Amino acid sequence: MKTNDESPFPKRLKEARKTKGLSQKQLGILAGMDEFAASARMNQYEKGVHAPDFKTVKALADILEVPTAYLYCIEDGLAEKILTWSANE
Repeated sequence: MKTNDESPFPKRLKEARKTKGLSQKQLGILAGMDEFAASARMNQYEKGVHAPDFKTVKALADILEVPTAYLYCIEDGLAEKILTWSANE
């Protein structure tokens, strides 16, 4: 799926991945991607060139231990509140 709709997803994905201390390749492999394609696919997701399907988004959110809502939240303040709320659940 090609995207250029100014989605917050690429930014949030990168933030969550870095917070978790994972490389793009590591995250892709943990999400079930082929090890030779994982880095390139994650790079495309983080640059907003392509967007993953929801099943992949859910897998990424689970690995990164963030709610899927966080990955799509436009407002930075609200995104932080989503993380805080989920950490307290």
